[in-house]
Amino acid sequence: MHHKECVQSCLDCLKACEACAYQCCLENDKHLECFKLCTTCADICNLCARICMRGDLAFCKEICELCAKICDACAAECEKHDEELCKACAKACRECAAACRKCC
Repeated sequence: MHHKECVQSCLDCLKACEACAYQCCLENDKHLECFKLCTTCADICNLCARICMRGDLAFCKEICELCAKICDACAAECEKHDEELCKACAKACRECAAACRKCC
């Protein structure tokens, strides 16, 4: 049951990170670190969701731990900014990190 929640949280976080990264592109270099973390987070969320959907238990725990760590870092960076997409991304990242920690 936790796998389904983890997959959905990862997909939600992926969308939020991509939206935030796009917004960061419009801010020039002002949000460069945020852009980098959002794109990295989107990538790991995509990978984590795919592995959890397959039920690949051999790597699920490790990928979920890494995903949670990257989500926490992305959330911390996004929380430094006032833009609504950054706030939404931070929230999605925190929720995803929590779901990943419960998953495996």
